[in-house]
Amino acid sequence: MIIFDSSNSSLKTQMPAKAISITSHVSPWLAQLVYPLGCYIVLPFYFRSIEVIGNENIPREGPVILAPTHRSRWDSQLLPYSTGRYATGRDLRFMVSVNEVKGLQGWFIRRLGGFPVDPKHPAISTLRHGVEILCDKQMLVIFPEGAIYQDNQVHPLKVGLARLAIQAESNHPDLGVKIVPMSIRYHPCIPCWRSTVKITIGTPLSAGNYLTGSGKKDAQTLTDDLEIALNKIDRD
Repeated sequence: MIIFDSSNSSLKTQMPAKAISITSHVSPWLAQLVYPLGCYIVLPFYFRSIEVIGNENIPREGPVILAPTHRSRWDSQLLPYSTGRYATGRDLRFMVSVNEVKGLQGWFIRRLGGFPVDPKHPAISTLRHGVEILCDKQMLVIFPEGAIYQDNQVHPLKVGLARLAIQAESNHPDLGVKIVPMSIRYHPCIPCWRSTVKITIGTPLSAGNYLTGSGKKDAQTLTDDLEIALNKIDRD
């Protein structure tokens, strides 16, 4: 999974000549089947232990962007385990790279809250849908590093996550978008059979605290603070 990066300060400046409609949803029947299978069978069977610290930092209501480190494809299964319906009573939406929503895997992803984005050429419809999810006061997952890094280091963050949060908060004053830093650490670094996982959930950042009227500057400041927060909890 991946988050777009853009040097533009407004969603309007990213609009392509043609835009297609983007939607996402969580299928109730599929979620009721997959969530228990993953949380109670697959993950406990594969990992020796999964430790979750700071679950109380996940807002139980309102618009939320989860901003986890990205170190394995297991991340997308550990996030529902640690922050999804059985942990918080909330379902997750995922912004997913277009190459991951194809075939059988894509069928599941699209019905479990995922929607595609082309990280090199993000369509305005995709970005707008991300704002819509926040305006609907749901939880959206975006990996701010933009790629998988298996060295247990926090890598420089892409600014796209912050731009989306700032855009949503600017368009809807007092929306209350919260950005939650999350560290997912595996031991060993590349997860294998019976390895361990430590998930640390940090204190949320409020997008509204970063609005000064300069979208580009505000997004960069938020990105810098989010990177500091991720480094802090990743070392704890």
